[in-house]
Amino acid sequence: MHGPPPATDDPPATAEERLEAAYRACGTTVLGYALRRAATREDAYDVVAETFATAWRRRADLPADAEELRPWLFGVARLCLANAARSSRRAGRLGERLAGALADADVPDPAGLHEDGVLRRSVRAALDRLSPEDRELVTLVAWEGLSPTQAAAALGIAPGTARVRLHRARARLRVLLDPTDPEEACDAR
Repeated sequence: MHGPPPATDDPPATAEERLEAAYRACGTTVLGYALRRAATREDAYDVVAETFATAWRRRADLPADAEELRPWLFGVARLCLANAARSSRRAGRLGERLAGALADADVPDPAGLHEDGVLRRSVRAALDRLSPEDRELVTLVAWEGLSPTQAAAALGIAPGTARVRLHRARARLRVLLDPTDPEEACDAR
């Protein structure tokens, strides 16, 4: 069966049923109310969602009289709009403070950020081609800042073994990152 439920003369008995009936009867009008007052369509959708979430939390307070229900929901929506506006103003002020604090800071060049991303992906791809043991050793030293001796302790191997494996893994990594360098290719073997 599709469409709205059959009309009955009996009012919904439980608070949950009253809320469901309120949503069916007033959801569109609350959305219209929010659309006319919110800055964006998405903000209006958020206000409607918050209005009915609040109504759900306060379902025991729902007016029993259908004539009082719509104004009650508009009142809740009005408070939700006010909360959203306050939140937006706070976020704006925070943004202004951050912009002021960062005014003297160097703004990164978008091209440099892109190049960094490309480099990061190529390093990740090269690391992925190392054995899991070598990759862990290299990243413990390079990313986690451990010394070769500390990395050896973390991996449960002898410090001398870690130094030799680290040297060889770095050489293989250099070749993977720049396979055109003939000098590195000879050292990696």
